[in-house]
Amino acid sequence: MFIFSRTDKRLPGVLYLALALTGTTSTALGADAGSTDQIPEPQFDEERFTNEPAKPDWSLIVGAGAVYSPEYEGSRDFKATPIPLVLFTYGEWLEIDPTGVTLKAFERNGFSLSGKVGYEIGRDEDDHKRLKGLGDIDFAATVGARAAYTWNGLEFYAAAEQTIKGSESLIGTLGVEYSAPVTERLILGVGAEAIAANDKHMKAYFGVSGAQSAASGLPEYKAKAGIKRVNVSASGRYLLSENWLVRGEAGLGVLTGDAADSPIVEKKMQPSVSLFVGYKF
Repeated sequence: MFIFSRTDKRLPGVLYLALALTGTTSTALGADAGSTDQIPEPQFDEERFTNEPAKPDWSLIVGAGAVYSPEYEGSRDFKATPIPLVLFTYGEWLEIDPTGVTLKAFERNGFSLSGKVGYEIGRDEDDHKRLKGLGDIDFAATVGARAAYTWNGLEFYAAAEQTIKGSESLIGTLGVEYSAPVTERLILGVGAEAIAANDKHMKAYFGVSGAQSAASGLPEYKAKAGIKRVNVSASGRYLLSENWLVRGEAGLGVLTGDAADSPIVEKKMQPSVSLFVGYKF
């Protein structure tokens, strides 16, 4: 999330004194005239006396980039995927990014609770020769919740996400992130997380049924629920100007448990890199 500080606009002392004296004088004159109906003074409009316009509660970043990652989860082959970037935030409670829509329902003393509506891309058996005969996993919507605690640049979080139809996956994530400004323009961050999945997810993405075995030539395999992956990442964001910015990230995922032992998996180590350029309105 991109955070912008607000300027504390205070009334200059001389102007405040002048207004106070003006108010005192008008009240005294009114009293001497014996007027019984006092006309209330209008409230001071501070925005009329400042040169800085009020900053909006929203932020919009538009751009594009690409991700270089395995062709499917477990593949040894890589591909570059172009991705459009749209990041919209409103206040501290709404964020729309390429992964979905997040609504923050609660935040106090570093604790926060959020809900999210997103999507699961699925998988096509035409994505890679090793997937031939395994069938497609349909694109589907997801709903989830996230709890987090932030302290001195550290964020600890736990999240759960349920896929509606498609693979009917239930994914749980436990992780930690740290970010800090190095200069006024550069922010660096690191993170680590563990991902667990239910039986339906493991069956869809790492299991091989009898029919799939006959069609693909892979041995039958039953993948059970458990921790499927551990991720570590490092990222950087640099402000090229007041409006232009660039963000890069390098990550390494390691498949574990039944996911790592699946005959679908060619390589347990799953590195990736991404680079995006955006313009902030």
